[in-house]
Amino acid sequence: MIDLTIHKEGLKKAVEQAKKRNIVIPTFKQMKDPDRYTPEKIKERLKKTGLWDVDSVNLFRITWKNEPKKQGGLFGNVNYVEIPREITGVKAKIVALVGKWFPTGAHKVGASFGCLAPRLVTGQFDPTSQKAVWPSTGNYCRGGAYNAQLLGCDSIAILPEGMSSERFEWLKTVAGEVIGTPGTESNVKEIYDKVWELRKTRDNIMVFNQFEEFGNHLWHYEVTGHAMEEVLQQVCGKDGRYFGVVLTSGSGGTLASGDYLKGKYPGSKIGVGEALQCPTLLWNGFGAHRLEGIGDKHVPWIHNVKNTDMIIDIDDADSMAMIRLFNEPAGQEFLRKSGISETFMESLPLIGISGAANILMAIKMAKYYELSEQDVIMTVLTDSMEMYGSRVKEMEEEMGPYTEMDAAIDLHQHIFGVGVDYMQELSYYDRKRIHNLKYYTWVEQQGKTSEELNDQWYDYDAYWGSIHKMADAIDERIDEFNRLTGLLV
Repeated sequence: MIDLTIHKEGLKKAVEQAKKRNIVIPTFKQMKDPDRYTPEKIKERLKKTGLWDVDSVNLFRITWKNEPKKQGGLFGNVNYVEIPREITGVKAKIVALVGKWFPTGAHKVGASFGCLAPRLVTGQFDPTSQKAVWPSTGNYCRGGAYNAQLLGCDSIAILPEGMSSERFEWLKTVAGEVIGTPGTESNVKEIYDKVWELRKTRDNIMVFNQFEEFGNHLWHYEVTGHAMEEVLQQVCGKDGRYFGVVLTSGSGGTLASGDYLKGKYPGSKIGVGEALQCPTLLWNGFGAHRLEGIGDKHVPWIHNVKNTDMIIDIDDADSMAMIRLFNEPAGQEFLRKSGISETFMESLPLIGISGAANILMAIKMAKYYELSEQDVIMTVLTDSMEMYGSRVKEMEEEMGPYTEMDAAIDLHQHIFGVGVDYMQELSYYDRKRIHNLKYYTWVEQQGKTSEELNDQWYDYDAYWGSIHKMADAIDERIDEFNRLTGLLV
């Protein structure tokens, strides 16, 4: 759960640190509706601040509603894009929230804030003496290191050494220490092993593990869930019908937005995806893949499995083909000749590798359920191509120059051609099978209890419901913290 116990000495130090660095902490309420609730003095500072600047005022840009500009933007509507049917080949509307316009260019900066803020404003984390440890496969440790820098504390970023070079180069600019662990996207256990090593060999660290931190789950339930609801109100109109949301497994945090939407649309579905090359949820399998940012070989502690309706496995070759089609000049020229609007062409850089996987999942769900023009499927574009330019170059070196013929093949084979294979509608006992996989990672390896594991399943409403109600209590702590600093007077 999210502990809100006050540690007086740590709180005193955190407040003094905030005063020195002119740090004001945003509330969940402000992140959901920033234009309405952000103080005017904060807005004035934002008008002079770049989106990626290491400036604490950018904590107020942890929202889906930033103006889509790199410098001086304020707030507007939720940033989203509708993927045209000429791309998807299905009748259903596929709509994706856009993560690029967060600081760091990925929504994981919000998930990491959801983990750090409760411990900061209660004094459980002392930014003057403790280092924040961010274990991740990429964007989460980027967001965590960035937030730690804004809040004036040192951090350690841990991620697999095989992740994109752009990630490592950027992390070196904000993290006090960057540790590369063996392997790539599939090697989550190696990250956990490094965390245990640090716990045993270093003093004054606090680990913020996105796979088990309910602040991650709650941030997406409250902030991402509300953002999706607003978009649905716009795109569904009178005749539209929200069908469901599809999201890659990752840390399990973003899936909480589906929990929120099920509360508003009880008949809707949640589809969780993973790489076919590492079919952990589908087949209890293992392997390696190229879908950066989604993690695997375990079930995250914060994944509410009992509320999941479908598993959708994506061949990483399909995702990488989509990335090449969308980013090679010959691919873009082919799309223009195929009648894709210039408006959507301008949106192509918003789609990173995990975003491509999410779009493919939505296509598979639409085909599986034979959805109509009335149906709407939601998803997210976690990040953009900003961190993956090297991957496009690597594919060119491996496969040679990209031509319009290659583009035609990729569109028809890897997008139009995806089918309803490697999918599973989950029965009660299918869900329980996946839930039980948590035991091997979290109870045997990471120190959780089987009693709490059972509570997640058998005491379902009380367990998950209590987490979903915590935003207001956290906001009260944040408001009190800001009052103690006196910076909003």
